[in-house]
Amino acid sequence: MRHRISRGTQVAAAVAALAFAATACGESSTSTKTPEASGSSAAGYSGKGIGLAYDIGGKGDQSFNDAAYAGMQKAMTDFKIPGRDVEPQDGESDADKVQRLTQLAQAGYNPVIGVGYIYGPAVKEVAAKFPNTTFGIVDDETAQAKNVADLVFHEEQGSYLAGVAAAKATKKKHVGFIGGVNIPLIHKFEAGFVQGVQSVDKTIKIETQYLTETPAEGGFNSPDKGKAGASGQIEAGADVIYGAAGLSGQGIISEAAAKKVWAIGVDSDQYSQKALAAYKDSILGSATKNVGGAVYDLVKSVVDGKPLSGVVRGSLSNDGVGFSDTNPKYKAMADVVAAVDQAKKDIIDGKVTVKTTK
Repeated sequence: MRHRISRGTQVAAAVAALAFAATACGESSTSTKTPEASGSSAAGYSGKGIGLAYDIGGKGDQSFNDAAYAGMQKAMTDFKIPGRDVEPQDGESDADKVQRLTQLAQAGYNPVIGVGYIYGPAVKEVAAKFPNTTFGIVDDETAQAKNVADLVFHEEQGSYLAGVAAAKATKKKHVGFIGGVNIPLIHKFEAGFVQGVQSVDKTIKIETQYLTETPAEGGFNSPDKGKAGASGQIEAGADVIYGAAGLSGQGIISEAAAKKVWAIGVDSDQYSQKALAAYKDSILGSATKNVGGAVYDLVKSVVDGKPLSGVVRGSLSNDGVGFSDTNPKYKAMADVVAAVDQAKKDIIDGKVTVKTTK
């Protein structure tokens, strides 16, 4: 079964607003309990609440994990149900992930959501043992089962818009892409970005780099690696850098700000993240994906007694992905805004098909 993410702009805006609170909530412990919502829980809902297990980098990454947390918090408030969020551990195994999800399911949490493709095998294994619990997996569609919702996105579409913005904003005709880890998921970000840049000007030089070959090497959770990568690309001549690197993206953005070039954020609207406020004037925009909205929609479906299952894919056409425009400097660049808006329209209308590989 396939579904599209469907939500109003009010839900997306509310989730984005909640992301402000998430940025200050980094935890060093492996298990934390969120504040329980007040009042009685939703009528007909019999679960203990929402169970959320974070990806590498954990809560406080100002990006992917915080977006999921914001969706969870909004759902807790709207549906008056509690929740529990659990942090990953450094160097953990797949068995650790299985144990984490099993504990949440055994405790009665429903849905149980793994944030990140690394939870794919664990979700598939644990979901088979708890057929009456709904599971969600963000950024993976291999754990398909009747009680699993695979929450995935057309990342290449938002990245295409980032490429168009970069190509229109560069003054040196030289831009860069930095991926956290050299994996197929991040290849989609690169492919969309490169195609977007080349749609504007095929002569623009594009630097590309992956910080590590495997997640265990820290490509998604090492701001110092992001900083070093950005420094190298800036030294090579790039004046706009797009990073798809999770927590490592903080280093990319801070280095771009220090060297007075543009950075393009990812997943969340990073211009609006309080923890990145010192660098926000250098954040041209962000290629967003509505992870928070996907988490919220899954919880709502369970509370309503009609749990989602199968592939649930976010795209430009359903506001599952996009390009943020909150920086006033970006809004003042009329030619950049017009180009990005036209590119978005062309993709939605089917005039442009964005590749997922170069």
